[in-house]
Amino acid sequence: MAATPPWAGSLLAEWWERLAARLIEALVFGVFYYILFIALWGIFRTVGVLEVFGGRLPGVCAWFVAGLAYAGYDWRAHSRRGRTFGKAIMRIRLAPAKLTPRAALKRALVYPGPLMLMGIPVVNLLAGMLLFGVGLLILIDKPLERGPHDRLAGTRVVKDLR
Repeated sequence: MAATPPWAGSLLAEWWERLAARLIEALVFGVFYYILFIALWGIFRTVGVLEVFGGRLPGVCAWFVAGLAYAGYDWRAHSRRGRTFGKAIMRIRLAPAKLTPRAALKRALVYPGPLMLMGIPVVNLLAGMLLFGVGLLILIDKPLERGPHDRLAGTRVVKDLR
């Protein structure tokens, strides 16, 4: 007999709730990215390496650091509380609520991990297509609406009715 999944009996989160949670987080990390970009641009200009990679060095470094910070935050928040601040605002969470650090790391490396590569020309196109594909797979996976990152970690996003 199959084991009962941890989200059995929970109301599944709607796709738009998940999207809104990610957009809230993206807004915060986007501000972090721009502040970091401006700081790196000033530093690289001062030391004379601004023109390395055709002037793209501040953007590459800022995307990498901001993407790494976002993936690290996503990993830590999901492994400790089962939700990020965007999910908390939207009143949704992961089921099971407490993930093992390894499962949360797998989830974070698939999404939002590829954001670290968004500053690299050509690779950014592939990373963007991967992130778009993850979102699309959530929409077409009926009835559970699980993306590859959810399947890899064994999670499901549910409404937090507490």
